[in-house]
Amino acid sequence: MKAILPLWVVGALALVGSSLCQAASLDLNLSGDAVQFEAVADVAPGIQLGGGVLDSDYRDDATVWHGQLLGVERTRNYEIGVGARWTQLDSDFSDGGGLGLGGYGYVYLPEVPALSLGGYGFYTPSVVTSGDLDDAVEYGVRARYAVTSNVDAYLGYRRFRADLDLPGVGTKTLDSGVHGGMRLVF
Repeated sequence: MKAILPLWVVGALALVGSSLCQAASLDLNLSGDAVQFEAVADVAPGIQLGGGVLDSDYRDDATVWHGQLLGVERTRNYEIGVGARWTQLDSDFSDGGGLGLGGYGYVYLPEVPALSLGGYGFYTPSVVTSGDLDDAVEYGVRARYAVTSNVDAYLGYRRFRADLDLPGVGTKTLDSGVHGGMRLVF
């Protein structure tokens, strides 16, 4: 659990920064092998800045940090965001980072307005990586339910795969599986 101290730092910065922002959220999810924390905030209309950390013991110990800048749009029917994300990984066998592109999207079901379904994905190609990272992909799907006006509970699936430029290592899945979480929106 080497990422516990940084989780508190990220959370404190998110809380301080959110007072200057229009909307913000804190997200925590857990699985049998991993814990993930994310903080995002709207820094201007339609612009979202965020970051997070994933600490996983899926097959080997890996910590994956990310920071992202997205263009976002929210309506009562959907929520989308598209942009860039820097990902930095530190694992038992390698480290490296890179700039990826991707986004997220959720659709609110008219029959059950508190329920939204969606997912996210980011791809980091080898042309914009450093260290041992050759390329990486992270994607996931979630079903969210608004427990209150500012708290969502969700169940999801996440997979993070990295192609590492090391002899005998190759492609590694650093995290994969079902997780449950809560998101506080303020």
